[in-house]
Amino acid sequence: MKFESLMLRCLFLACLAVCGLIFGAMVTAVPSPGGTQLVAASHIGAILLAAPSTCALPPDGVVCPRIAG
Repeated sequence: MKFESLMLRCLFLACLAVCGLIFGAMVTAVPSPGGTQLVAASHIGAILLAAPSTCALPPDGVVCPRIAG
């Protein structure tokens, strides 16, 4: 039983360390100067920018997604 609790504590500390590193990276991240360029350069971004601006869905309460531009 002692070995299992030691392994669980080590796993908890490892998960806590990974979460702390991810949180630290999110807090200290700086936006790139051309942040909008990354979306437009991708294949999906090009498809979304070429999509028609009107919603092709019937007016049955479904919300059409809008790209902020």
